[in-house]
Amino acid sequence: MLREFDADTDTAEANYLPQSESGQSTPDIDTAPGQQGAALGDEDLPPNSKNGFRAIFQNRDFLILWTGQLFSQLADKVYLVLMIAIIAARFETPGQTISGWVAAIMIAFTVPAVLFGALAGVFVDRWPKRPVLIWSNLLRGGLVMALPLGIWLTLGWGTVLGLPVAFWLLLIVTFLISTLTQFFAPAEQSIIPLIVAEGDLLSANSLYTTTMMASVIIGFAVGEPLLALADRLMLALGIANNGPAILVGLSYLVAGLCLTTMAPGQETLSAAHEDLSQFWADIKDGLRYLGQQVQVRVAIIQLVLLSSVFAALAVLAVRLAEMIPTIKASQFGFLLAAGGLGLGLGAVLVGKFGPRFPRRFLSLWGAIGIAVCLISLAWTTKQLWASMAIIAALGLCGAFVGIPMQTLIQEKTPEAMRGKVFGLQNNLVNIALSLPLALASAVEARLGLANVFIGMGALVGLGGVVTWYIADTAMRKV
Repeated sequence: MLREFDADTDTAEANYLPQSESGQSTPDIDTAPGQQGAALGDEDLPPNSKNGFRAIFQNRDFLILWTGQLFSQLADKVYLVLMIAIIAARFETPGQTISGWVAAIMIAFTVPAVLFGALAGVFVDRWPKRPVLIWSNLLRGGLVMALPLGIWLTLGWGTVLGLPVAFWLLLIVTFLISTLTQFFAPAEQSIIPLIVAEGDLLSANSLYTTTMMASVIIGFAVGEPLLALADRLMLALGIANNGPAILVGLSYLVAGLCLTTMAPGQETLSAAHEDLSQFWADIKDGLRYLGQQVQVRVAIIQLVLLSSVFAALAVLAVRLAEMIPTIKASQFGFLLAAGGLGLGLGAVLVGKFGPRFPRRFLSLWGAIGIAVCLISLAWTTKQLWASMAIIAALGLCGAFVGIPMQTLIQEKTPEAMRGKVFGLQNNLVNIALSLPLALASAVEARLGLANVFIGMGALVGLGGVVTWYIADTAMRKV
């Protein structure tokens, strides 16, 4: 079984096995200062891999997982574009703003992350990861593909609590899809260390984190053109109005079918027969673990900040495109594509050169770079090429935060705790992704785009420096 910790000392591996609240064997999070220092010392100089990306691209199971992630996470983001398209076509009336309908969808998408994010991680620790990955995608695909029929059947059913029954169906399906996503994300993150050698984790997470972040940007940028193309293709086959839902549903189904060919090997599972009180105890164990493991806690905070920035940028890019004289608001995808290119380049750089540097310094440099880019955007709101260059640099800096921090969490979290920790992480990241989508436009309308960019830059810079200081101070207390 892969080791969860750096191999600097034997002490770091020997500090973990007291009984937790749930009675399960979990990491010792009450180690003495010297022992904890052993676990934290030389934290982010990972085992070197001479193969880098070559080893990852030769890893069949990881390539299968990555392919499934591509289809699944892109479908997640295009699904929200699909909901907006359905609302505009079926429910919005002349003179009425669409924002209220969209806000309801966003709430339905966010609530499961709050309610079930941590609990789903506890279940994932008890279940084999491969079936969770497969069924969470197949079920989501089936739900989306059944939407057109459900809407057609319920359009004439009147209203309930002032909303059309067909719209309630959208809310219910969105809630269910988001709930299934809460299981997919921690299972995916937990399985990576089982199929990737420890020395190759940084390269693997370069691809994983890039895909996760890029899906936020690219999904919103290409969502509308993809749905329009699917609609035209289905019309050519004599199927009207169902093409977009079929496209998104097929993306989930392809992800699930890809993952059926993956063979992750034997896993260490928590007991599956415990009552509900044990599940809540396990959630407490996860929170308690984060409370004591400074590096893991700081890494999650930085990923939450990064997710918020990318989600807000996906919304603010529309307004930025509207202000730039040489493009239309509908062409905001050019700006987001620049961020995606920068993110991809950053992933290559981190995967190739990242192991030479301490992780906490990579994330500090990345956070400062993001802050500088955001503040710089305040002075280029009417310049296309300058804005694209800055957004590309922002994406590059984002890779220096996201990839090392995700890798650090995987390395520092024992296998028996990964589902709990990744469930909590997924909970927070989903909220961080959803809130800016709902609030960014309103804040921009009140404060102005330039002021929003300056404020975001100040917050990211401050957050990066503070989290680095906390992690660095903890490491020096040996």
